[in-house]
Amino acid sequence: MSTQALIDRIQNKDYTVGVIGLGYVGLPLVMAFTDNGFPVLGFDIDPAKVEQLDGGQSYIQHIPDEHIKQLVDTGLFQATTDFSRAAEADALLICVPTPLTRYREPDLSYVISTAESLRPYLRKDHLVVLESTTYPKTTEGVLLEALERDDLKAGQDFHLAYSPEREDPGNLQFSTTRIPKVVGAMSEEALDIAQALYEQIVTEVIPVSSAATAEAVKLTENIFRSVNIALVNELKIIYDKMGIDIWEVIEAAKTKPFGYMPFYPGPGLGGHCIPIDPFYLTWKAREFDCPTRFIELAGEINTSMPEYVVQRCNDELNARSKSVKGARILIMGLAYKKNVGDPRESPAFELMRLLSERDAEVEYYDPYIPEVPATRRYSAFTGKPAIAWDPKALAAFDLILIATAHDQVDYQALADHGQLIVDTRNAMAQVDSPKAPIVRA
Repeated sequence: MSTQALIDRIQNKDYTVGVIGLGYVGLPLVMAFTDNGFPVLGFDIDPAKVEQLDGGQSYIQHIPDEHIKQLVDTGLFQATTDFSRAAEADALLICVPTPLTRYREPDLSYVISTAESLRPYLRKDHLVVLESTTYPKTTEGVLLEALERDDLKAGQDFHLAYSPEREDPGNLQFSTTRIPKVVGAMSEEALDIAQALYEQIVTEVIPVSSAATAEAVKLTENIFRSVNIALVNELKIIYDKMGIDIWEVIEAAKTKPFGYMPFYPGPGLGGHCIPIDPFYLTWKAREFDCPTRFIELAGEINTSMPEYVVQRCNDELNARSKSVKGARILIMGLAYKKNVGDPRESPAFELMRLLSERDAEVEYYDPYIPEVPATRRYSAFTGKPAIAWDPKALAAFDLILIATAHDQVDYQALADHGQLIVDTRNAMAQVDSPKAPIVRA
């Protein structure tokens, strides 16, 4: 089928979209396409997720059940674990995890296994788009090799492209459809088809010259954030020793209308992108004998922040004739950012580990996460329940450590009932006449 014929089918909504991986990236993408009238097949290897979705239920906190039920009721959406149904779709958008190994090297096993599952069912005129964050040349290298067959070649039989996800879970200002979409591809035809498809759901499509360029765009965005967060984290430590409040500095600095953009310190980096993506580039750069000193230094600073916070907790307890050993410590917030139930790569896990290793009695409270989910690195905490919210019970803790500043938390109650508060998010700035000592860390 000609490129124009495929574009005509897209514009007429006579085009089925397959989304592989129904998590924080894939599910919003499903919603964007079904909301715009496209039939969508959602693929996931987790039968429980598929069952929930087909039953009209959401498993992501900021996506309401009502929206899932609505898209199921339209008849435009079906979820499945059966990858043979990939042949029914015209486009296959891959939204699977790309984590790091314990040695901070890219783990593309999910991408490769997905491609191998799709390979037998690829057909002529298929559009395959990788959305997962990765290093440059993955699409035209690893993915291409895993997809191609002797009788089916990219560029002449099917179309291959890359379009990085730009999701920010819980951000009501920028939903999937309101964020410009960068697209790069292996051929002009693939770029034209992918651009035509995404134009149906987003405000703007930004075509670039290659898939590798699009992959580099995503890494650049998140390395920019990682480096700047590392900068303010380092400034926080320096200014604290000088008796200067970093939060006051940032509030004043951001009044400059040019040449400055505010970034904020914290207890470490969390989320599915910023703690991981820079190391994809540092790993790939070794192939070209290019040092990435700046990026790696930023990673070291950000990775060291939980240690710094725990040391501050230790110092503040010691100043009150107490120690971390045997102390009851409450961590406020397990999610990696406020107002979401997403704990991926949250620094709160490392804080829990470090404090527990020092024999503290650690509990946590998070209104969005009732128990600790299974993780690769922190299996010792799996299933640990959050404490029930009870302001009067706060006095039983020797120290309350604010790791995530959810808006739903009553910070005045913390100030009124807590014994000692270590605040890594400036959340206590909003309280009046606090009774508890408040330490910014």
